[in-house]
Amino acid sequence: MTMTSPKVNRFPESPYLSEEGRRMRDAVRAAAPGLAERAREGESQGALAPETVSVLHEIGVFRITVPVELGGFASGARDTAEVVRELGRVDASAGWTVIVSSAVRGALTFDERVKEEVFADIKTWQGPLLFGATVFAPKVGDGRKVEGGWMVKGKWSFGSGCKIAKWASVGFEYEDPDTGERRRAMVLLTQDQYTIVDDWHVMGLSATSSNSVRADEEVFVPEDRVVHTMDMPARMDALRGTYQGLGFMHSAIGTMVATTTAFAALALGMAQGAFKAFVEQAAKRPPFNLPYPTMADMASTQVVAGKARAVINTAASVIERQADEIDRRALASEDFHPSEEPEITMDLVHQIHACLQVIDGLQLALGSSTVGLANPIQRFVRDVHVLATHGAFRIDPMAEINGRDIFGLEPLPMLAALSSPPPGNTPPQAANGTFPGPVPHPA
Repeated sequence: MTMTSPKVNRFPESPYLSEEGRRMRDAVRAAAPGLAERAREGESQGALAPETVSVLHEIGVFRITVPVELGGFASGARDTAEVVRELGRVDASAGWTVIVSSAVRGALTFDERVKEEVFADIKTWQGPLLFGATVFAPKVGDGRKVEGGWMVKGKWSFGSGCKIAKWASVGFEYEDPDTGERRRAMVLLTQDQYTIVDDWHVMGLSATSSNSVRADEEVFVPEDRVVHTMDMPARMDALRGTYQGLGFMHSAIGTMVATTTAFAALALGMAQGAFKAFVEQAAKRPPFNLPYPTMADMASTQVVAGKARAVINTAASVIERQADEIDRRALASEDFHPSEEPEITMDLVHQIHACLQVIDGLQLALGSSTVGLANPIQRFVRDVHVLATHGAFRIDPMAEINGRDIFGLEPLPMLAALSSPPPGNTPPQAANGTFPGPVPHPA
């Protein structure tokens, strides 16, 4: 007779999970079968399936980082992590798209009239309101000042969500008319000012529509839709406390770490989804060359499952603790010190790679039955590898950053080229690679 342990929650639910966060998490959980079924359709289209977008819109997940006053939820780190984890269990591209929809936060740094334009359709637009592409990359577009605004052109890569978003935020470089120096700025473009390039053909996270966008001919952008990059740190920091909601109580570093936490939660969700599929399939599938009724009867399969669950549980503990600490400090008006960020980020990146190893191990243990495109395990394998190869989440460079800190060595300048500030005026945290605002994209 087979005995199974009852499923119980070993820990109380987080005090930082809000009613709205719980509602969205549970709604995603309820919609999971349909989301999983349409994941392959999204891959083939290179964008989330229309019905998936509609379901996510109804749940409200694209408004997680939008201020309450503008029709959003201003969710905290734990709320976001819970929602993204649930999406990761069934469709990582959907989870990624929800995370990067936070790019709309940058629109809050613009003048009031621009904010009214961008957020006018917050309740009706199905998908992210805004996507970001090559805002802070080493190479951006080109611009020149004209009366009343700017003429801008260029090609901008990795515009996650571009096929379902209404606005674009992109970067451009220009010559300062007073000094002749090259400067940077961020500009908002309408859909008719750029074209989407058919260049997102990748092994994983295919449905994120992380295509390039381009404007081969100059397009005119009014002055109030441009923010100069050297002004961005102060403008982003000024958002703290300007709006209601826990999401606007975080410090600049807290906001950045919360974003990394969300991506770690996405990897955790993928590992949990792969584990569930592994257990279900192993219980039905006979082994290839051993005399057991099913693979679940094999000691080697049991060992893989036992180790995998332990790694997943450990990752969950680290990620949940970090999310709760981010929210706790926000509510207590406690800031993160810049020296804390590398260690926290390393812990989270390590969990991403631990989840990757678990997913790889589950596929190898189950065997060739997992390679068919109808099997969700192969999608988890591909998606988590694309996530882990992103520059922000590669483990060895992050370990080097932390190793230098451990040995008291001078930190390396990480993103100094991104902001192009005037000499002697490095933006806050930029020298340590923690410039507030950029959202990672699959690259």
